[in-house]
Amino acid sequence: MKPTLLILAAGMASRYGSMKQIDGFGPNGETIIDYSIYDAIQAGFGKVVFIIKEEFLDSFKSIFEPKLKGKIEVDYVFQNFDLKQFGIDTEIDRAKPWGTAHAMLAARHTVKEPFCVINADDFYGLDAYQKMVSFLTNEVSGANYCMIGYEIGKTLSEHGSVSRGVCKVDSNGNLEEINERTKVFEAENVIVYEEDDRKYSLDVDTRVSMNFWGFTPDIFEITLELFKEFAEANKENPKSEFFIPLVAEYLVKSKKADFKVVPTSSKWFGVTYKEDKPIVQASIDQLIKDGNYPDNLWI
Repeated sequence: MKPTLLILAAGMASRYGSMKQIDGFGPNGETIIDYSIYDAIQAGFGKVVFIIKEEFLDSFKSIFEPKLKGKIEVDYVFQNFDLKQFGIDTEIDRAKPWGTAHAMLAARHTVKEPFCVINADDFYGLDAYQKMVSFLTNEVSGANYCMIGYEIGKTLSEHGSVSRGVCKVDSNGNLEEINERTKVFEAENVIVYEEDDRKYSLDVDTRVSMNFWGFTPDIFEITLELFKEFAEANKENPKSEFFIPLVAEYLVKSKKADFKVVPTSSKWFGVTYKEDKPIVQASIDQLIKDGNYPDNLWI
């Protein structure tokens, strides 16, 4: 059974100013999602499932289904505020949903095969998808998950500091912990992060998480129980978010599962602000010139 690609595409994109999930970046208006799915098909994924807000459905269908018909199976699930579906009776007032691990739960009744989770607005590169398919086909189990580990030097911005989940990896290549570093940048050819007004250097090949995770469906039951606890504990904190790394951290520290940090040589890029758009467009143009993609993905 081929693995499934689960795309987190329900975000509000408030900093970007519009729905960046369906904004065009390629020469024919291709979205970043188009390139992700193109790479996923080349790598051997058999299905793509979009996690979206229900009101996005018509837009996503009109944009993606004509392109993908006959190429890969497509399905949709909805992230929403309904807590009763998770067995939670408490009413919690929220302005936005609870984050990436909450979004992943929307697929728990749909995804029955090994799968990976990615962000809609991040470009990950073919090598990462190939490595993920290999892991999900040959190694994954309910006690052995993975994340793609990017070299930190291939995830930085020329336009300021970034936040990165810096991974501590043991001698077996498994994740020990992820530390969120909120101010990472390059200064005088050295990569550093700033904390409490001090700078700390990082090796150029330090591995970071860009939210590219590999699981079996066993993860849903574990995540559901953790979410119930999280929602109750944070019912007075309307901005709290339930992220996938919190689930990974729980499994690693409780020794219930290993997370292999699968290294990739791919360069990552993504969009957070409108100012990022020309940078992403130039990166895609260069990849096309280098022969990595055709001028038009779907012809």
